[in-house]
Amino acid sequence: MRAATVKRMQRAASDIAAESLARMEAKLPWFAAMSPNQRSWIGLVAQAGVASFAEWLGHPHAGHDITGGVFASAPRELARAVTLQQTVELVRIACDTVEDHASDLSASGDEDALHRAVLAYSRDLAFQAALVYARAAEERGAWDARLEALVVETVVVGEPDEELLSRAAALGWTGHTAVAVLAGTAPEGETQRSIEEIRRVARRDGFDVLASIGGRRLVCVLGVEGDPLAAAALLSGQFAPGPVVLGPPVADLASAPASARAALAGLAVAAAWPAAPRPVTADALLPERALGGDPEAQAALADVYSALDAADATLTDTLSAFLELGGSLEAAARALFVHPNTVRYRLKRVSELTGLVPSQPRDRWALGIALALGRLDRGPAQPTAEL
Repeated sequence: MRAATVKRMQRAASDIAAESLARMEAKLPWFAAMSPNQRSWIGLVAQAGVASFAEWLGHPHAGHDITGGVFASAPRELARAVTLQQTVELVRIACDTVEDHASDLSASGDEDALHRAVLAYSRDLAFQAALVYARAAEERGAWDARLEALVVETVVVGEPDEELLSRAAALGWTGHTAVAVLAGTAPEGETQRSIEEIRRVARRDGFDVLASIGGRRLVCVLGVEGDPLAAAALLSGQFAPGPVVLGPPVADLASAPASARAALAGLAVAAAWPAAPRPVTADALLPERALGGDPEAQAALADVYSALDAADATLTDTLSAFLELGGSLEAAARALFVHPNTVRYRLKRVSELTGLVPSQPRDRWALGIALALGRLDRGPAQPTAEL
């Protein structure tokens, strides 16, 4: 490349940059719709690109040392405002502008050389643009992973603050009718790949999820419309073999610590029910949780007793007799001096009030624990005064 061509290019650099911006605004609707501040950023990049090309003509073997500085004038926010595809469109328009002026800029005999130089420079510039976006994606991914872990940890620890919702929103969390926490053992191998697969399943089926692995424990915060059990079932395959426990649904993310407490308490004792479904709800594990010392589970089962006693004292008496006599209607009826249909009716009322069916072995066991806890909660019976 002759020195005269290089000098002409250097003198025309600012005019070519301005013409490139005018063409971008005319040809690219998305560019014209950008804010003035964002267009000014792109203008700085365009000016740096054309000036860098003029310098590159005199030092073509500098390669990345020159093209790498083109994007240095742009703030990091530009990578979020402009996609890589859009950046390629901008580079193409700038290069076309230079080529259209090649005959005016080239000294005699340098036209073909200038065209080849534009192609070579645009190739290097495209590689640099791809590198900038790749680095931005890596940084954003690492930051998002740390932020996601922080949000999940806040939910698990149970100390939500004013920034919880804004942090979750930055990760793409939206409003939902139900939020629930799913907990289990993390799979072996690469943890990030497991979380990416969880996100893929959530995107495919249209619900939100925030996931984090701490030690051997994988915790997912689900945001769904309706019952979260279906979403939990879809994600249960991403956990290691063993129990997967779903906490009760709550109204919003700020209330999620209550769901997390129940899920983690259930996970701690789930081994006591080997035949539990996968996933299993924390409420289904109330008996195991109560035996394991979970105060919330103990209070919930004690409330079962209170609800029955408040509705009709004969319900607790009938249930007690039914349980103590091995689940026999006839034996309970004889002990209570009532007809078996009366016992059957009262047990139906128990089921309606508690959601637990006395004729089902597991529910019968849970009701027995509920009666015991309820009696303990009421305190010792007062001794009868002697006559």
